[in-house]
Amino acid sequence: MTAIANDQQLRVLLQSLPAADQRRLGLGFVESVTHLCQDERVKRAIATGQRMDATADELEDAYRAAKAWATKTYTDCGKETDWLAQADHFVAAAAAAALMPDALLTDKTNRAWKAAMQARMANTCELVEAEDSGAQGEAERQYRIAAEFSADH
Repeated sequence: MTAIANDQQLRVLLQSLPAADQRRLGLGFVESVTHLCQDERVKRAIATGQRMDATADELEDAYRAAKAWATKTYTDCGKETDWLAQADHFVAAAAAAALMPDALLTDKTNRAWKAAMQARMANTCELVEAEDSGAQGEAERQYRIAAEFSADH
């Protein structure tokens, strides 16, 4: 298993992945914060995106569902003290990033990296909301997820 201990190593791995693997790994990052999502459509979109047999149309529909919830919840960002509503937004944004259709990708876009950053934002909201410090940092969890993914592929 490839050891990943920092963002530089994570980015190197993510840049080496084909787009479909970026999607699956990105959704792996999203799964670790899915408990912060309030919308079942986003959860179904994540499940659809992880299916190896998902069709292009199903992936497009999954992207649209996640993007719609991210857009709807965007106005919750910046509200005073509603950190969990903000976390919900970032989970949907992470799912939308991972599910982004090929036609919307640019040379600099990496689905998994964008999903990772949005998932970290969701985790940060959770940490702010939590009164104890029992919540785990997302970056270290992502390093483990990426290393396991790399070992399996």
